[in-house]
Amino acid sequence: MNIINSFKALTKFERILWLSSVSVILVSSLFSGTDIISISASLIGVTSLILLAKGFVAGQVLMIIFSVIYAMISYGFGYYGELLTYAGMTLPMAVISLVSWIRHPYKKTNEVEVSKLNSKKIIFIAISSVIVTLIFYFILKYLNTANLIPSTVSVLTSYIAASLTAFRSPYFALGYAINDLVLILLWMLASLENITYAPMAVCFIVFFVNDMYGFICWKKMEIRQSK
Repeated sequence: MNIINSFKALTKFERILWLSSVSVILVSSLFSGTDIISISASLIGVTSLILLAKGFVAGQVLMIIFSVIYAMISYGFGYYGELLTYAGMTLPMAVISLVSWIRHPYKKTNEVEVSKLNSKKIIFIAISSVIVTLIFYFILKYLNTANLIPSTVSVLTSYIAASLTAFRSPYFALGYAINDLVLILLWMLASLENITYAPMAVCFIVFFVNDMYGFICWKKMEIRQSK
């Protein structure tokens, strides 16, 4: 779970990917005058993703911290969908995933054991995602949430991705990549009203790249562990 030791285990390419992601976020923030809270959230988030791509538990710890800060930022703009999603769903799911990952190490290493989806898990995710999305839709509508439809879609994709994370499926990264595309749209719309939110859109573009890399890594992990 040690973050420093987890960083030492990164490959040269992964360190370059992380440094490049951090640089893009810092440069975009510099030109738009973004506040320190948004910058911190972006940096913590992208660091979490590179560690999650390796299947390291430390990534889940950082995801919990990111969820708290991101919920605060969403509240500031009135994106109650994002606020409720991260504070009421992503955060507790990250805690559940943290416990799950800690309890299932791969051969007593820092790497988590990859799990395959079965029909019961798929049915559970499908049914529960519909229920959760409908509940959140009416809550968000009642709160007059900005950009209601994209916010609701974000709830759906976030829940599916979070569920796949708890089940230790490689497809969790693909789920978050799809969610990133929705969030890029949301924060681009927000930046049209306030340019200081532009780095959040850039942040999720960076997240998308990292999540796609994470999916590739987990598929390789799945093949390697199955042998």
